[in-house]
Amino acid sequence: MSVAANEIDPLLGGFYTVGEAARLLRIDNRQRIYRWLRSGDDACEAVIARDYDPISKSQELSFWDLIEIRFVEHFRSQGLSLQYLRKVAEVARKKFKTLHPFALSNAEYLTDRRKIFEQFSENEGIRIRELLSGQYEMYDAIETVLAKGVAFDAKTSLAEEWRPLQNDCPNVVVNPRYAYGKPVMGDSRVPTDAIYRQWRAEKGDRKRVAAWWGVSGAEVDEAIEFEIRMAA
Repeated sequence: MSVAANEIDPLLGGFYTVGEAARLLRIDNRQRIYRWLRSGDDACEAVIARDYDPISKSQELSFWDLIEIRFVEHFRSQGLSLQYLRKVAEVARKKFKTLHPFALSNAEYLTDRRKIFEQFSENEGIRIRELLSGQYEMYDAIETVLAKGVAFDAKTSLAEEWRPLQNDCPNVVVNPRYAYGKPVMGDSRVPTDAIYRQWRAEKGDRKRVAAWWGVSGAEVDEAIEFEIRMAA
């Protein structure tokens, strides 16, 4: 089965600048993302294999790039080196026949992906061996954190939708099929930033904003809450 994201219509893949990705993922230094988009000094491929080729200085990302950046950010915070993750990504892309092995559902690929991590763990020191080798429960717990708020396509096993603040703003979704992947209210699919900008223009009149967009007052409140949290 092929799960290559680049076989999907690119117009349905979403578009994000590095700055937008950093905002959604709440990464305070976008230079980290730029590093993940570059190949290593050892000729190893980049940890993120982008769907879109750079145009001049533009570095637009797809939805699946975004999900993989979320994955890499988590494991970098756990102490895994970028060189290590590059090697893991390179092997996993070949094994799973997809550009985005870190955006796959854990249901089918958890065990094989764990083995790939273990393959390189011996070169990364005792801390990583303790984290990844022989401790299925710990790795499964990490995978559960990464899958939180993410829905996967049943046919491709790739991520298809993400709720960035599932607990506090459960109706805000990021889906590449809606508004080019920008955060929207799940039912109405109105972009949260459009609601927020109009709320400010209307000097906080929620009723007028709700009437204009044909949404409920609760949706207006949730969109505002989401945008405020993303800006924090």
